[in-house]
Amino acid sequence: MQAIDSLIHARWIVPVEPDATVYEQHSLAVNEGRILEILPVQQARDTYSAAVEHDLDQHLLIPGLVNAHTHAAMTLLRGIADDLPLEEWLSRHIWPAESRWVNEDFVHDGTQLAIAEMLRSGTTCFNDMYFFPDVTARVAAHSGIRACVGMIVLDIPTVWAQDADEYISKGLAVHDRYRGDPLIRTLFAPHAPYTVSDKPLEHIRVLADELDIGIHMHVHETAAEIDKAVELTGKRPLARLQDLGIASPALLAVHMTRLTTDEISQYAASGGHIVHCPESNMKLASGLAPVAELSRAGVNVALGTDGAASNNDLNMLGEMRSAALLGKAVSGDASALPAAAVLRMATLNGAQALGLGEQTGSLTPGKWADLTAINMDTLETRPLYDPVSQLVYACSREQVTDVWVAGQHLLKERRLTTLDANEILERAHAWQEKISHV
Repeated sequence: MQAIDSLIHARWIVPVEPDATVYEQHSLAVNEGRILEILPVQQARDTYSAAVEHDLDQHLLIPGLVNAHTHAAMTLLRGIADDLPLEEWLSRHIWPAESRWVNEDFVHDGTQLAIAEMLRSGTTCFNDMYFFPDVTARVAAHSGIRACVGMIVLDIPTVWAQDADEYISKGLAVHDRYRGDPLIRTLFAPHAPYTVSDKPLEHIRVLADELDIGIHMHVHETAAEIDKAVELTGKRPLARLQDLGIASPALLAVHMTRLTTDEISQYAASGGHIVHCPESNMKLASGLAPVAELSRAGVNVALGTDGAASNNDLNMLGEMRSAALLGKAVSGDASALPAAAVLRMATLNGAQALGLGEQTGSLTPGKWADLTAINMDTLETRPLYDPVSQLVYACSREQVTDVWVAGQHLLKERRLTTLDANEILERAHAWQEKISHV
């Protein structure tokens, strides 16, 4: 018998690759952080001698969820300015709060809170855009979660940098520090077309090509954004990005709620990715992304929660359900965005958008063992006829019991193993006291 690190025996395993596959009464073998194979339970017991075995006889085992767009530290601003349109929410509430409160401690504590919430919701990888990305990277690495950290760029001065050149310079220092790290990757993160001018975008395009990394950016989030861009430049934002060479396989365009038929075709031809954030878009009344049309056109669509200040959670299970239901309503087609397609958006599509498709996003031999186990034996999810449909349409994040990243058990029977939940709560309470007594 081959000695390995662990065997996970599950009632159902959904690998995502190949499509439409559900294994029943199978085991997943893990060694040195990577998946060896998926095989029937008895065969697994006969083949491997595992240092640790996990019996999940009423659980569904899936790839860890990939949250492809977050502002993690903004958990500390959860709920401070609800029920407002985007422009008012940003300019009158969020940006003033950030200018007053954001510093290294804010980003450290907010990111810890976000990671704890994401792990308890089954997320094993997140893609972030925020200030002090060096702090975000450090917290993520310490917790053991996989993260893509955005090298944020704006034209305007903030606590992190004074101009676009300094943002880029400091971002490159973060990139160099985490080059080759097994858990941390970096992407350029120019905030949006309306906050970053042409010259820095051209510089970012050249650097992204040289470093072979992605560009993570809010694009076509609202009608007002597009109207203002046309007024100032004579172009819709996506057309401007195409002229600058930004619209390419490197681009992760977040939101994309306002697209013409021609723009969908052109973006599909560019090879760019889209990150769909249905709950944030609905809450801010930003618009409705034509996800079914985009998918039919061949665009890789991933899922993200956006920040907790505009969602107000980081729950990818809830995001899957919202995406599936909204996709049907927007397209007028009940067969649009079936459950299996939405699970793929939340796992493999996200990994591919982040350049991690060869490493995570599906339960494929050789990939990292980034795994989420969900207890399906609850009153709310019985009877169970189709585990994937039940996952998307009925499960809650409280049913997530165990999470592994690269084989490390980060959530064990709902208990965080690398983060101190009580300490994180104490710091969240302290920030609430500061922020609410202004």
